[in-house]
Amino acid sequence: MTPGPIALNFSEANSSEIFAQRLPQSTDDVLPQVLATVVTHLHAAIRELRPTQADWRRVIEFLTDVGHASDERRQEWVLLSDLLGASALVEEINSRRPKTATPNTLRGPFFRADVPQLASGSDISLDGIGEKLDVSARVVDLDGGPVAGAEITTWQANAQGFYENQQPDLQPEFNLRGLFRSGADGRFHYRTIRPSGYGVPDDGPVGRLLGRAGYPLRRPAHLHFIVKAPGFETITTHVYDGSDPHLAEDAIFGVKPELVRMFERQEKGGPCWRLEFTFVMVRPKKGAGE
Repeated sequence: MTPGPIALNFSEANSSEIFAQRLPQSTDDVLPQVLATVVTHLHAAIRELRPTQADWRRVIEFLTDVGHASDERRQEWVLLSDLLGASALVEEINSRRPKTATPNTLRGPFFRADVPQLASGSDISLDGIGEKLDVSARVVDLDGGPVAGAEITTWQANAQGFYENQQPDLQPEFNLRGLFRSGADGRFHYRTIRPSGYGVPDDGPVGRLLGRAGYPLRRPAHLHFIVKAPGFETITTHVYDGSDPHLAEDAIFGVKPELVRMFERQEKGGPCWRLEFTFVMVRPKKGAGE
């Protein structure tokens, strides 16, 4: 096939059009369309920013450093996606729910799937370090009816802002983690400690770049939850401490008003904090997978 006249005349004005012309124009494969869209926006950014050759080499070097920083224990590309808001945006697009339902957030890198099941009322703080927090929650459907037998996995950072799998030599295995099931009334409860907020990793190329740009690299204090029940969409979400000063600058854009709660002080049985929350589940749309 002989290229048309535009394909022989690459210029600043038509660069993305020439790229798109070289892709198959009639195909069931979505990849050519994805590539054309990405390149169109990339070329537009280059035209707007007008980098020098040295500037562009620094971009390539940064991307190379991100790749070198990624291995089986650390995913710097995922961190980049999270901090740029790309991960949160993909989640928003793919988990639209009624306003009264509990929204999804990102699962994060510290989840473990092998957490043992515990009886309701158990204490998941295995080292006992930190201010005690009683968590009382229920799982309901959109009409407020209880969802019995729901599986709830929870995990959190400790009072110093570290997860158990970040400190395998300092924290007991499965510390501040638990798997519970809701009762016939949809309720479950457990005891833990009040978590601390923390900084996202800033020792790699992504953290160094965004830190140099003045981007906030803090996560406000929160608890993680995954709630599963047959016939309902799985909820992957956080519950945030409403008193944390960094709520408005969560590094991965996870804070939503529906997920913010004040931890209430209670003196009964000794100084302690209390949190109450209701998870509202929805059934999947007809024809959609869970």
